[in-house]
Amino acid sequence: MAETNEYDLVVIGGGPAGYAGAIRAGQLGKKVACVEMERPGGTCLNWGCIPSKALLKSAELYQKMLHAADFGLSAESVSFDFEKIVSRSRKVAETMAGGIEFLFKKNKIDYIRGLGQVTVPGMVEIKAGPDKGKFLKAKNILLATGCKMRPFPGLELDGERVMTSREALAQKKQPKSVVIIGAGAIGVEFAYFYNALGTEVTLVEVLDQVLPVEDEEVSKLLGRSFKKQGIKVHTGTKVDNVKVSKTGVSVGLIKGDKVTPLKVDAVLSAIGVVPNLEGALSSKVKLNQDRGYLTVDENYATNVAGIYAAGDIIGPPWLAHVATYEAIQAVNGMFGAGKPKRVDLFPGCTYCLPQVASIGKTEQAIKAEGIKYKVGKFPFAASGKAVASNASEGFVKVISAEEDGEILGVHIIGADATELIAEYALAMELEATPLEIHETIHAHPTLSEALMEAAADTENQAIHI
Repeated sequence: MAETNEYDLVVIGGGPAGYAGAIRAGQLGKKVACVEMERPGGTCLNWGCIPSKALLKSAELYQKMLHAADFGLSAESVSFDFEKIVSRSRKVAETMAGGIEFLFKKNKIDYIRGLGQVTVPGMVEIKAGPDKGKFLKAKNILLATGCKMRPFPGLELDGERVMTSREALAQKKQPKSVVIIGAGAIGVEFAYFYNALGTEVTLVEVLDQVLPVEDEEVSKLLGRSFKKQGIKVHTGTKVDNVKVSKTGVSVGLIKGDKVTPLKVDAVLSAIGVVPNLEGALSSKVKLNQDRGYLTVDENYATNVAGIYAAGDIIGPPWLAHVATYEAIQAVNGMFGAGKPKRVDLFPGCTYCLPQVASIGKTEQAIKAEGIKYKVGKFPFAASGKAVASNASEGFVKVISAEEDGEILGVHIIGADATELIAEYALAMELEATPLEIHETIHAHPTLSEALMEAAADTENQAIHI
């Protein structure tokens, strides 16, 4: 007879939602199991956020070495080993995954390797993998199975000519030329990475701007910056008639009535994600869904008692930090450790150069809602620290309500934007106003002074512009 163990919580999925939810339940003294087919960390840690940032750091450092003369330095015969760059990124991911395995042990969480399926409410069976055949009896189940990359219609992934970000992160040979389909965060980051290392990059986006979810001013500046860097940017353009051969890939770029043929080494599809529920539910478990995503209430509970869901599997914004937050909220709620909150305010970050970060609403969205607002902007070209660091591209933009000064949105493009956005995330969470940001002394010289100056500019009080 198959082995059956009883738990207070069984989590299916070991990504940012799954492992965080499991650890939080462990902190609460609950008996917990986390079921994961691969290593803990999910797509983000193993095939997304973490290894891609390692790649981007290598590309950024290489570019800095090439421009050492800007700092009065000499670096001759600078070169790189593409395979070693990729290998380093894999080691970074492995190190972090090992860290999560340690946290599982520390919090007395049973780490189950395999494909978990909810056979009936309260029971999880391991259907495949090293622990196949185990049954886990669960008072509560948290589904955190996440998403997977959306395939480009009609294209078969081979990891060399046709890739998603997952295949690109394990690629050993650098393509001489690549078409990247989709200019969201993933597409933009890989465009920067490949271009920085000398690959000829064509970035194609069906909508009218790169990073379509970002503020229009930010997206326009990034598009211009990419073109200066040598990336061929095609917005308002579709990709069609993709044909793969042993020598490369031919594509057609369609803009209006014009079709431009192109031949490249490889194609990287970055057209979004799809929900990953395959095999997670038996035919006896009917959970309400919306376009394949699980629907939950304010407590992250599904329509079936004892089954909860959090992270990418409940829909956008498909961000690791949002997934972690949701899972912790769900676990706190199910075990009476706090009233769960649903996410309504979160930062979004893109790690190309220049970096992009934002929180709240875009100016175009605020305008469409008919809200009266003020804008404060501060360019990094007026920041002493930015100029000294040879990083003067970009700006901070703060949008506040005209009536009461509420901060409605903040948009940053420039050096360390992804680090700087945290101050405004806290400010908006605490309902601070631009005046309060302005009246908070920021150290000089720092990039963070731009946050203060942009806030001051909403009242025409900025000193350095």
